[in-house]
Amino acid sequence: QLQLVESGGGLVQPGGSLRLSCVGSGFTLNYYAMGWFRQAPGKEREEVSCISSSGDFTNYADSVKGRFTISRDNTKNTVALQMNSLKFEDTAVYYCAASPGRCRTGGMSTGPRNWGQGTQVTVSS
Repeated sequence: QLQLVESGGGLVQPGGSLRLSCVGSGFTLNYYAMGWFRQAPGKEREEVSCISSSGDFTNYADSVKGRFTISRDNTKNTVALQMNSLKFEDTAVYYCAASPGRCRTGGMSTGPRNWGQGTQVTVSS
């Protein structure tokens, strides 16, 4: 069974940090561009960041550029999202996703094929 499982969400104060992790099981992430998406209440799901299959290219939404860092470890079949300087507007459910396409400037070239179940990130004082 192909699965992506996220962890690391939680409650954090503005200005704080969180690190999200995603592990794949049942398939090898090496062949996929990986991304993190988020969906806030009442809003559409948006792509936050993606990383190429080799890890040598990354892309970020303007809203998180300079604050978030995506990384991957293909030897461990994992992808991570380091989130620093968190703001109220970062509150959302965050999803890990795998795409058979590429990560390029502007985001994933092809929509994700596999999704994680999501992890809640709440930024509140």
